[in-house]
Amino acid sequence: MSNIGFSTDYIETRIDLIRHGEPQGGQKFRGSQDDPLSDLGWQQMHSAVGEQGDWDLIISSPLLRCRQFGETLATRLDTPFRIAQNLREIEFGEWEGLTTGEVLDNYPGVLEQFWKDPLSCTPPGGEPLPNFVSRVTSCWQDIIEEHKGQKVLLVCHGGTIRVILNHVLEMPLKALWRIDVPYANVSRIRSECFGNQAEERHNVVFHQEKFI
Repeated sequence: MSNIGFSTDYIETRIDLIRHGEPQGGQKFRGSQDDPLSDLGWQQMHSAVGEQGDWDLIISSPLLRCRQFGETLATRLDTPFRIAQNLREIEFGEWEGLTTGEVLDNYPGVLEQFWKDPLSCTPPGGEPLPNFVSRVTSCWQDIIEEHKGQKVLLVCHGGTIRVILNHVLEMPLKALWRIDVPYANVSRIRSECFGNQAEERHNVVFHQEKFI
C-alpha cells in the first residue's frame, strides 16, 4: 500500500512469512525434532524466494529446517540475520516422529479431538496450545515493535505461521488448524500506524508459491 497522501507520521511495517520446505524424513509430526531440509525442500525455498530480496532483516526459528536456509539467504543478500527462539514449532511430545496414520492407530480418537478442539487437547508430553500461542504472539509483538517501518522476513513453521495469522486476523483459536500452510508457502503482513498511535491496522496478503 502506498503512503502517498498520508502524513509524515504514517509508518508501514512489512513482515513476510515463509514456512520451511520439505524436511528430510517426509511428512510426520516433527515439532521439536531437528531434521534439515531435503533436496526438494531447498528447491522449494529457492523457488519461493526467487533471486531478489529487499528485506532489512531476516529472522529465523532455531531449528535446522528454517535456520540453514535463513542463514544461506542472508549471506547471499548481505542482509542481517538473527535467531528468535520463540518462533520454533509447537512441541508434539509422544507424537513427534510419527505419521498421521501412526498417531491415529496408536492414540485412537485423540488426534480427531486435537484437530477439533486443540485448546482442550494436548498430545501426551506435548506443549499446551495456550503456551505455544503465548510465546509466538509475544515474539510477534516484539518483532513489530522493534522493527517498526522495516521489511522483515520470518523463516518459520506451519504452526507458528498459523498462530501469527490467527492473531492478526483475530480468529478464534479453535479455528487454528483450519489455516492451510503448505511447505515453502509465503504470506505478507503489512502493519500500519500513524505516529504514536497504539492501535495498528494489519493487512494480510497470501501468496501460494512465491513473493511478488
